[in-house]
Amino acid sequence: MDNSVLKELLLEESLCDAVIKVGDGEFKAHRIILCGCSSYFSELFCSNPTQKVFSFPDVSSKVMSLIVENAYTGSVTVTEDNVLDLLAGAQRFDVNSIIQACCDFLQKNLSSDSSIVAWRLAEHSQYPELREKACLYILLHFQEIARFSQEFVQLSVEELTYFIEKDELNVKQESAVFEAILRWIGFAPEERRDHLTTLLPSVRLLLMPIEYLVEIVSKDDTVRNNLDCVNMVTSTVEILRDPSMERPPTRTRLPAELLFTISGFHDGRPNDKIELHNVRTDRWLTVYQNDQPFPRYCGCVHLQGSIYFIGGSDTHYYLSSVQKFTLATQRWQEVGSLHEPRCFIGVAVLNGFIYAMGGMNRSRRLKSAERFQPNTNQWTEIAPMHHWRADAGAAALHGKIYICGGLSGGEPLFSAECYNPDTDQWTLITPMETARYGAGVVSYNGHIYVAGGEDGTNNVSTVSAYDPVSKHRRTAAPMLYTRSCFGIAVLEEQLYVVGGFQNEDSLVCSKVERYDGAGDSWQAVRDLDHICVFVSCCVVEREPHAVAYLS
Repeated sequence: MDNSVLKELLLEESLCDAVIKVGDGEFKAHRIILCGCSSYFSELFCSNPTQKVFSFPDVSSKVMSLIVENAYTGSVTVTEDNVLDLLAGAQRFDVNSIIQACCDFLQKNLSSDSSIVAWRLAEHSQYPELREKACLYILLHFQEIARFSQEFVQLSVEELTYFIEKDELNVKQESAVFEAILRWIGFAPEERRDHLTTLLPSVRLLLMPIEYLVEIVSKDDTVRNNLDCVNMVTSTVEILRDPSMERPPTRTRLPAELLFTISGFHDGRPNDKIELHNVRTDRWLTVYQNDQPFPRYCGCVHLQGSIYFIGGSDTHYYLSSVQKFTLATQRWQEVGSLHEPRCFIGVAVLNGFIYAMGGMNRSRRLKSAERFQPNTNQWTEIAPMHHWRADAGAAALHGKIYICGGLSGGEPLFSAECYNPDTDQWTLITPMETARYGAGVVSYNGHIYVAGGEDGTNNVSTVSAYDPVSKHRRTAAPMLYTRSCFGIAVLEEQLYVVGGFQNEDSLVCSKVERYDGAGDSWQAVRDLDHICVFVSCCVVEREPHAVAYLS
């Protein structure tokens, strides 16, 4: 029977043979319709064939209304406000279609408030995919959840231990785990303080600064009043203070994101490796070596689990070809070619599209631009820029593409421009205070940052930040080193720069540093073990796109 006919029967209350009473209302319905969507109602009605009124005083009319409507229409509207109550009701009445709709909604809309509830509900509703996704979300956003979620303090000691013992727990410092435990205990101190003996062994005390252990952990009242915990902390401090003592093996937590360096030249030769920086260990690791060098001077971007190598040149030709490297499978695929060969190209990703702008071929510098749609495997030409630009930096912000500096006719450019894909138009924006090419350009903290580059005479260390709202530029702290033609990316709310030409002699370097926008300061990071230039950087989620690289 047509759903519209069924719904009309419901609205008119025609031929109804059951009344469902809930806490704040009642619903007339047809037994046969409810049996069709729920084994619970089927069993209930078959067991009570003469009964007409069925009461559920603890169920709300809002939830029952949605369940009844779903039985008649086959659809349900799930929202952030009703999903948890609706899922509980659907589980109670065994309405599988609503359970699936709620689980699908939760998977797509996990938040700090809903993730723990979803994780628990999925365990009982036997939806392993939702449980896994919710678990990963909790691990990834643990610090935020531990600080602000009211559901966090409702965890059992077993559930809390389950999360904090995992390598995948995403915390920048181990102190965050200890502080989360204190918040959990503080919710019900009389009942929970003795659980510190169970929880503290899951905190990786050997990864904490000794000052934090001595000044914060050892002086906390909950720790001081628990002899087992005092002994754990004291033993850790002794090990850290005495380098001759044997240190038990301690695994670092796994970062949620990984910094990859690709392409360019390593030690003067075209690069054939992909390297990874683990921010937790401050270590670099070669994770892939190709059987031949990557194209020279190509553009590189990461999109949906794959790295795209766009254009560039080999020993003889400028290239229009594009290669796609899938991280999970470590397989190569040639995809749609550019409309014209380009090297020293500006590239950016916006809304699932790859943009390739400017560059140069064998005869001239370019101001043309094009856009790649992975679904169709095709490049489409877009409006040309105002200026010819080679070796310019590009980034996406607030639905637009920005490109800054570059070389035009052999001279570095002060200018920068912005592309609006809705209108297919380029607009010149506030020029830079320094003409430069080979600069690092990246979207960071709602601004377009332009770092370093060469001004036509020297490499520079200056950094400017463009605010697209006010259309003003401000000067940020300069890098520790002058550099051009280097890699740049944002990892864990900090800006990283890697390698490049350094100093006025344009010597290639292995230096790595990072910028903290909150403190407007740069800090040295562990150097690469080789010099590199024209390197590209991208940040990749460890789960699921790069999970194999740290396993």
